[in-house]
Amino acid sequence: MKEGTADGVDLRILRALQRDARISNADLARRLRMAPSAVHGRVRRLLAAGLIRAFEARLDPEALGAGLVAFVSIRVRERAACGAVGRSLAKLPEVLEVHSVAGEDGYLIKVRVPGTAALNDLLRDRIGPLRAVESTRTTIVLSTEKETSLFPVPGPDDAV
Repeated sequence: MKEGTADGVDLRILRALQRDARISNADLARRLRMAPSAVHGRVRRLLAAGLIRAFEARLDPEALGAGLVAFVSIRVRERAACGAVGRSLAKLPEVLEVHSVAGEDGYLIKVRVPGTAALNDLLRDRIGPLRAVESTRTTIVLSTEKETSLFPVPGPDDAV
């Protein structure tokens, strides 16, 4: 399967799995009115093609003690060092997202920690000392109206 070659059935499979990754192959096949072996083959092809990256459980971070979300803009001294900084940031477990951005800052990251003390430790002890980091600017999230990793799959939305 080449990039952009997903057909309508593939898109319906992607939508269904995105809504409920735990759906059984048999249930998905019933909803699509297809043979289970055909659905299984399509899911394997979608995985091999990279259209499905992973099957993950969405956890409740607050219930697990990580209730503070912050976005941190990171200015780097030299653009040439950005790659190394990005790789270092990506290794930190509290860092959920690492984005290389246009403009004065080199990176925008999303972090989730238990509280302000943990955020301070992360910034002071693990991000600040990175060789190319010049400065950081932090925005603490007070409340979240929407947070999702669901991607709007293109094409007609025929429910599965």
